[in-house]
Amino acid sequence: MTNLPPSDEAVIFNWRSLGAAIATISAVGAAIGLGIPLLSVLLESRGYSSTVIGANTAFAGLASIAAAPLASPIASKLGVVRTIFIMLLIGGAAFIGFHFFQDIWMWFVLRVILHFALTVLFVLSEYWINASAPPEKRGFVLGLYATSFAMGFALGPWLFSRIGSAGMMPFGVGFCIIMLAIIPVLIAWRDSPDFEEGEHVPFLPFIFTVPTATMAVFVFGAVETGGLALFPVFGAKIGYPEGDTALLLTIIGLGNVMMQIPLGLVSDRISDRRKLLLFCAVTGLGGMIGMPFLLGNWYLLAICLFLWGGVVAGLYTIGLAHLGSSLKGRELASANAAFVFCYAIGMLTGPQLVGIGMDVVGVNGFPLVLGIFFAGYAIIAAIRLMRFNKRG
Repeated sequence: MTNLPPSDEAVIFNWRSLGAAIATISAVGAAIGLGIPLLSVLLESRGYSSTVIGANTAFAGLASIAAAPLASPIASKLGVVRTIFIMLLIGGAAFIGFHFFQDIWMWFVLRVILHFALTVLFVLSEYWINASAPPEKRGFVLGLYATSFAMGFALGPWLFSRIGSAGMMPFGVGFCIIMLAIIPVLIAWRDSPDFEEGEHVPFLPFIFTVPTATMAVFVFGAVETGGLALFPVFGAKIGYPEGDTALLLTIIGLGNVMMQIPLGLVSDRISDRRKLLLFCAVTGLGGMIGMPFLLGNWYLLAICLFLWGGVVAGLYTIGLAHLGSSLKGRELASANAAFVFCYAIGMLTGPQLVGIGMDVVGVNGFPLVLGIFFAGYAIIAAIRLMRFNKRG
């Protein structure tokens, strides 16, 4: 989600550090990919409305908003690896806790605990990778990192399609995945980087300094979380079996896996990344407009969602690249904090609005609300392209 700038001194490439950070982010991706549809299906089966399901998922955004600015201070006191270790334990305990606590209010509490831990893991694993990668290989390493997260994210829905939502099994599997990430972290315990000291730069002003990047990640956070949380409910309402709906989520994740490196290569070869961000937004809007016409053909819908999922995920990847090309040093560190903050706001907003849209409009509220997010961002990106030639 965010990364802190590495030291100006040469950084020795350390594969143990890379393995630890990738294992951490893969576990985070798998936990999110499995947990969000699993919890939504269980809540829907217990008779809760789409609004309640969306609200419960949106609490992940509140947790991320709280965790993003606290990750660095916590790691400064405890150390990067020790903090990652503790957050893996907390995240694993919260994940399995959903099985043992049935009250809806407790699920809100557990959602906050889980996603606080996952957000800290996001921040620190990205910092660890960025600090461990040499400048000449940073693009390759970060591309590998992003692909690993996407693979973990795609693994979650696939596991859900195999094991279903009944009983202890899905929660036990999620717990084990998170716990397995501890092994490479322990192996690389002595290789973790320290945080750099220096004057703190407030992050909030950077939301408006590079709005094309921060609004891109806001929309991505809203669409990713809202779409993932409510898609199982959407699938059930249009008559798809639970397994088929879960496979569609997996296909969206696979599109993310396959297309991030190609999109990154394209972004390196164009004069203004905002053009590619606009393309991603228009593609997202087109997918939502076309979705109602493809529901009768599962295979055609799957192909569309594969391409749609990969291109839409470019809002995050290319938005972060645009941010990095616009700012440097401590300003970039604070801008990254603004970036993850906007992502968290999107996580908070998306599920709630999608849930309300489905309750008010019906099943078509799902593509309608997501389409509005894409349309709004496309307008912002187009205006920035037309009116500004410098930083955006």
